[in-house]
Amino acid sequence: MDEIKCDKARRGHVLIKALGITVLAFVMLVSIAGAAPFAYITNGWDDTVSIIDTSTNTVTATVPVGDSPFGVAVTPDGKKVYVVNSDSNNVSVIDTSTNTVTATVNVGNFPWGVAVTPDGNKVYVTNGAVSDDHGTVSVIDTATNTIITKVNVEVSPTGVVVTPDGKKVYLANEFKETVSVIDTATNTVITKVNVGVLPSEVTVTSDGKKVY
Repeated sequence: MDEIKCDKARRGHVLIKALGITVLAFVMLVSIAGAAPFAYITNGWDDTVSIIDTSTNTVTATVPVGDSPFGVAVTPDGKKVYVVNSDSNNVSVIDTSTNTVTATVNVGNFPWGVAVTPDGNKVYVTNGAVSDDHGTVSVIDTATNTIITKVNVEVSPTGVVVTPDGKKVYLANEFKETVSVIDTATNTVITKVNVGVLPSEVTVTSDGKKVY
């Protein structure tokens, strides 16, 4: 029987590696030959990231990362990919010029979502373990790949997004049925919004006026 990794005690969702859960992110890399689009896909069973050249729809590289990679985000300049490893409690940083892991950043328990600020200076990672009395968000400095701070939020934070102006972070707290709003200037929670049952993912409109 295939190994099934789950965390029923901590989460409403069950992370099933046997199903080969994948998440992808896109980045446009500009070379002398012109624009080359790539997609980065996390493979939760293989503990790898597949890199697809979307102009040919072929896999050009496979990068080993941590255990149970899930969330993935690319910096705006296309130079780095941040991969959340849910069972390793860390984040792998991939250099897109070499397709190798150049840093590993330890974060909180059971990290899930990841988002990069529009200026590329900071990465926000939700740590979703509900065995703790609250969840946290790890803030990574992309220049040094070190933790700037951890922000306390409510239990089991999952999806996360940064507004287009880079001023706010919205994240869903799955077991509390709320959304926390973080001020990126101070890295503090400025408000929370009550939503529906088991909120998971979150996105923002391009003008930054609405969050879904």
